[in-house]
Amino acid sequence: MISMDVRRVAGVRFNKVGKLYHFDYSAYPELKVGDFVIVETLRGRQMGQIMAFSIPEEEREHKPIMRPATPRDLVLKQHWEDQQAEALVICRETAKQLGGYDEAKLIAAQYNYDGSNLTFLFSAEQKINTARLLSELRRKFAPEVQLEMRQIGPRDVAKLLGGYGACGELRCCSTFLTDFSPISIKMAKVQGISLNPSEITGMCGRLRCCLVYEYEQYVEARKHLPKRNKRIGTPHGVGKVIDVHPLQDAVTVFIEEQGRLLVQREDLIPLEELEALQKKAKEPCTKHGEGEACDCGQKPGNRNQDKTRPKSDSKE
Repeated sequence: MISMDVRRVAGVRFNKVGKLYHFDYSAYPELKVGDFVIVETLRGRQMGQIMAFSIPEEEREHKPIMRPATPRDLVLKQHWEDQQAEALVICRETAKQLGGYDEAKLIAAQYNYDGSNLTFLFSAEQKINTARLLSELRRKFAPEVQLEMRQIGPRDVAKLLGGYGACGELRCCSTFLTDFSPISIKMAKVQGISLNPSEITGMCGRLRCCLVYEYEQYVEARKHLPKRNKRIGTPHGVGKVIDVHPLQDAVTVFIEEQGRLLVQREDLIPLEELEALQKKAKEPCTKHGEGEACDCGQKPGNRNQDKTRPKSDSKE
């Protein structure tokens, strides 16, 4: 049972699909999940929605929630969101007039809830100096509006644009992924997915996020299955593993005169391990002297072998 003295924080989200940021809500204990609040961030005052309450994992100071959002705040937020498309058009036209920004793809304009901060998001292959563009934009917007240009990566661009993925469903990044996990080509190899770029890359040009979903299950399943080209025993005879099916818990085995057969893991006989045990069982016993009684199940060995064994091995 959690003590009432334990400090709790509110998880606040600023975008529909975004990370949770934690704030101290002790000044407003009546707040509940779903409420909108005003908080101070590195980008100025922002409006966010409380998604959950939790106990912080580490002891550190959390910024307090400034106040609950009022109906007026919500109306202001909607008003400035309606102005974002126009602001983006102005930014694109200004960049075109100035020239030198052809490599920058302007993606979105984002006002904060009261219009005091405007951020332009853009993507580019290389870092771009936007000082000249910002200077020109300040002449076209109210002086009290703080302007910012922020460069984002390909995955964030796909998240903002949305749309459908190769599976026919809405993209994961724009529906539920709040963070991007590291993804490598190894994940595709372990799952037996074709390494054709069109098969493993998404709209963003990066490896698909879904490659990570079943990766751990494949790794765990492969631990209990033989690798390709390994000799294996089956109820149909000895064969060679030519394919592994982790999620089926089976392998495809090629057996002379029978061809390819699908064999479940419980029917496999590990020949190499079995042959090693049989070989060890036939070796003479080096523990007891020659001619002495031996109850370990091995043939009596040479007495001299016992003398050459390390002292640590002779102790029982």
